[in-house]
Amino acid sequence: MTFDVSRRSFLKGSAVAAGAAAFGLAACAPTGTEAASTAEPAASTAAASGETELIAQAYVNPQDYDYRANTTDFATLLSPFSIGGHEFGNRMAKSAAGSATYLAGYTDEMYEYYMNFARGGVELIGMEGEAFAMPAEGEVPAEAVDFFKKLTADAAEYNSRFFFQWAPFGLPVDEESMPVEMIKGIETAGVALAKQIKDMGFIGIEINAAGFNQGEQFLSRFHNTRTDEYGADSIENRARFVVECIQQIKEACGSDFFVQVLIDCVEEYDDIANGATLMTLDSDFTAKRTKVTSVDEGIALAKEFEKAGADSMHLRLGPLGNHPCQFASDLYFIVNGVEGATGYGTQFNFGRHFGGELVGNHSGAGMLFNIAKRYKEELSIPCGIVTYMDPAHAPDYFEQALADGCADYYLMTRPLTVDPEYVNKIKDGRLDEIAPCTRCLHCHAGSNEMNRAMSYCRVNALTQRVMTENGPATYELEPAAEPKSVMVVGGGPAGMEAARIAALRGHSVSLYEKSGQLGGLLAFASLVKGPHENLDDLRAYLERQCELAGVDVVTGTEVTAETISETNPDVLILACGGLRDELQVDGADVFAIEDYMEATGDNIVVYGSNEQAIDVAMWLTVHKKNVTIVTPSTNDEVDMQQSQHAKRFMTTTFAALGVRIIPEASIESVADGVMKVYSADFDATVSVACDSVVNAADMLPNKSLLDGFAGESYSIGDCEAPFNIALAIRGGNDVGRAI
Repeated sequence: MTFDVSRRSFLKGSAVAAGAAAFGLAACAPTGTEAASTAEPAASTAAASGETELIAQAYVNPQDYDYRANTTDFATLLSPFSIGGHEFGNRMAKSAAGSATYLAGYTDEMYEYYMNFARGGVELIGMEGEAFAMPAEGEVPAEAVDFFKKLTADAAEYNSRFFFQWAPFGLPVDEESMPVEMIKGIETAGVALAKQIKDMGFIGIEINAAGFNQGEQFLSRFHNTRTDEYGADSIENRARFVVECIQQIKEACGSDFFVQVLIDCVEEYDDIANGATLMTLDSDFTAKRTKVTSVDEGIALAKEFEKAGADSMHLRLGPLGNHPCQFASDLYFIVNGVEGATGYGTQFNFGRHFGGELVGNHSGAGMLFNIAKRYKEELSIPCGIVTYMDPAHAPDYFEQALADGCADYYLMTRPLTVDPEYVNKIKDGRLDEIAPCTRCLHCHAGSNEMNRAMSYCRVNALTQRVMTENGPATYELEPAAEPKSVMVVGGGPAGMEAARIAALRGHSVSLYEKSGQLGGLLAFASLVKGPHENLDDLRAYLERQCELAGVDVVTGTEVTAETISETNPDVLILACGGLRDELQVDGADVFAIEDYMEATGDNIVVYGSNEQAIDVAMWLTVHKKNVTIVTPSTNDEVDMQQSQHAKRFMTTTFAALGVRIIPEASIESVADGVMKVYSADFDATVSVACDSVVNAADMLPNKSLLDGFAGESYSIGDCEAPFNIALAIRGGNDVGRAI
């Protein structure tokens, strides 16, 4: 299977996508330089003609979302494979992405976090390198040894085994900063670590030679300026540090302890600003741009690792600046209509960048398939790949990729933290019960310390919260001591989560929704954000969970105080959403945010800067409206409801497209198509072109239905404290447990 990434093939083939391939790929054909170059005129001509509905950027990486067919039995995904003599029963492994649970020490929190993956069917689990460090002097603490021996032994009861990622941070490798004896010292430390973790029950080690880590500093011509035997003048020399680590670890730990190497399998230079100053020569930028590692170089390096004794390869993307996109490269698709946005205000063309070999038309799913297949054709050891690997998301697509040799196994973290039972549910054919990853990246902020303080999962309210001061004491639900009748008003994500949790505990739950279907604002969010964040899947999952839990769902009924009085529940949970003040602007038509598509004229002012406002502003901009965002909020509060990474991509894209955000602003007047706006941020009044206004102001609490109810009551989601989907679901989960 080869995936066509050319724009011309997409534009020609989308109309016949259903017949293009057995599992829903649009117009699959060989890729390469010819495909990318011949595609260019078609897309650029369309965009330049001025006859399109969208801005030119929307046609750079057009998307085909018709790749999610589900007709497979997952015969390949659920078949065994081996690494270094260790056989695993399925081809889904947890990558060694940081959980931050180790920051609390070797406690039940960390133990249960990892045991949940083992219980959920994951047979190969990677652990982050920060979870254990060899002491500089003295013995390894007995507490650590005992903890990991117990964890690995208990996980083995579920046929689950662990590998450990060694990721020494990348120090500069020039001869002055890192003499040879220092290199030898790092290698020796790696061997000592490998021997220790083997003693604690780990079956392998992953050398992280990607990203900002030490191995990458040697492998990369971008970083490596040495001129000795570890320099960048040959493949052999660039590979030498990693090769020596492999050889020494294998010699010390034996053939039954596998060594996997993680590398950037193809690189691109994304930070074109280059930190330029008045002292920076233009030629410095040009030189760095040509020093990225190509696929052919990466394969040559991997061959050196295989010769040295490496048992497997872990392949990921290599943008040199934006670290999250190295392992979560589906971030490149989070801006609906500007797919390929880099987070630096520029845009990748996936028909050309990264060698033109990425699968760039499926919203980040399986981006590395073409490249990993090339590695596999040249190597005899297994190749695993990471980014958005989610077989439940597109069953036929991910199954066929394995069957066609595009990878040996998938390394995953986000889908597994959203639903630790992911693998077992796939085995049982319960795909409709898998909680979907919505790719929002709320789960990652930066360092593990930052993740501990700031991060959470949008869908799974328990992820990294259980056994902390901010979450429940256990993963398990405590049965209700006294079953009660529970009335939940509002069928959005908060209401559905509260209803299902309460029902699972044994309460009798009725869920009321005034519209004809459940989901609340999820339908609006899906429409404005596009398919990338899987919000339709989230709505379907929550609705299915309510059905399985036995929730009595009543749609098309608007609940009033009289309804509550007549129903007379033991418990009332209000989840009816927030309110938005009416915006009065003389001289311009004002449209409610739900009616953003009807806004008249070319010059649109979006009032507000919350997540809904930002998403609407982007949608209008992509649809060729001249948008200005006017907000009473401060700069720091702009788009604060989205993840740090999403905010970065949205705001840098706005800057690149010329969308101005005016903070701490108030509207003074509108006349003759011009709005006068005062901003306290810069203490001046500015003129903004304005034909109409979209009212996207922050919502307000909406709890009046609680008035007069004397029983046990709660308010959750936007009606309690308007913010985002994640905190709405968290509130529902917490209240469902509290009844």
